[in-house]
Amino acid sequence: MRQVTPAWKLLTAVFSLLLTVLVWQQGLQESFSRPSVAPKLSLRQHEIAFVASNVLPESFRSVLVGADPQRSLSELFEEIPLIDLTDRERLAWAAIENSEKKRFELLDFSIKDKDLYPVQQALLGATNSSSFDSSKLGVIKKLKDDPFFYQVSCVALRGNSDACVDYQASNNMALRLLGIQIFPIFTTTLGVLLLIRQIWLFFRKKNNSWPELPYIPLTLVDMTLLISGGFVVLGEVLFPVIIIPLSSFFIQGVPSPINESLRVFIGYVAMTIPPLLILRQQLNGLKNLERPKAGWLQWGFKPIDKSIFKAFNGLLMIMPFVLLTGWLMNIFWGDQGGSNPLLDLVLNSNNKIALFLLLTTTVIFAPVFEELIFRGTLLPVLSRRFGQLSGIIISALVFALAHLSVGELPPLFVLGTGLAILRLSSGSLFPCLIMHSLWNGITFSNLLLLAR
Repeated sequence: MRQVTPAWKLLTAVFSLLLTVLVWQQGLQESFSRPSVAPKLSLRQHEIAFVASNVLPESFRSVLVGADPQRSLSELFEEIPLIDLTDRERLAWAAIENSEKKRFELLDFSIKDKDLYPVQQALLGATNSSSFDSSKLGVIKKLKDDPFFYQVSCVALRGNSDACVDYQASNNMALRLLGIQIFPIFTTTLGVLLLIRQIWLFFRKKNNSWPELPYIPLTLVDMTLLISGGFVVLGEVLFPVIIIPLSSFFIQGVPSPINESLRVFIGYVAMTIPPLLILRQQLNGLKNLERPKAGWLQWGFKPIDKSIFKAFNGLLMIMPFVLLTGWLMNIFWGDQGGSNPLLDLVLNSNNKIALFLLLTTTVIFAPVFEELIFRGTLLPVLSRRFGQLSGIIISALVFALAHLSVGELPPLFVLGTGLAILRLSSGSLFPCLIMHSLWNGITFSNLLLLAR
């Protein structure tokens, strides 16, 4: 006999769903106004390529760096509004400009970073003078920890190549450049080969059939309360109102950037509490029912080696689709902005404690929580109610929407689709957790390679 849903439960679910629509609509609209980290990532990669070009062989230089890295950098600077450039970036742009008039226009601004004021004055002096003044090179000695900025400033001050180029730094940048460019090409190629193999096995009918999906006796109303009520209304709206002021009070004496990283860490952990409590309550309500052998959520931790293999396999096969989706988005719609603020924090932080907190949040807590909710609970319920294909699509869409970024929505939808397929094909949740963690870990590592 079908259990009747209490009126209060149904009304709460409907109210939560309506609030979720409003919150997500507002969040997606606001994502257009959030700055995108893409231009900064591209700029940083060009800076690395510029420094690496000092040591790259000619045959590799044209492929990895391009024919004229200085011109490429100048064109990239032109695409970024002046207001979005830091003092350091504006000075660097001025240093690589060949036009004396353009260089003077770029240098003629009120600098905010007082440590860079002597560099600005030295560059202005070099612009207004045709003679070489070796004393100006002493001003930029403190820039040596920033090899790109040091090199372009040194050249602009008419220093010679021996004084301006740090070949050890150039070698390090060359290794970074190889990691940034070669790794995606290698993994994408491997992923395409695995996809071809999978298609071949499908037509030869040698690929294994998917295991039977265990039934979780939760309703769509339960899922609405979990996602809309717990994840969105309580986790993203109400809890931050309480937690953010409290966390700000307790960490107000902590120096930056650890302060910002702690805020992110505490905020994310706090956001997971309401949906996890709701899910716990829902699963506790199933105690009187026969529990599947591997549990309601089918974690499937063992054998670990097979789970890791499936995760790597799934990651490699979905990567070409995610990268292709991102590329097509950029071609047809351009940069929509709204990047995750975490990306900017990782890119601009060089504090080990801050990076550890961000790493823990993105590579451990986020995958565990999101897989538990979206692939562990939502996907099985949707698949039983609407079929596996509809379950995959709907769960992936909800997963993508929950990140509140229009620009990242299509790639996240593709990633969510891949994670859902892995969940259904493997019969367990643990490979999805590993795959999700690997994806976030690769993104994190790429940002570290681009960071100064």
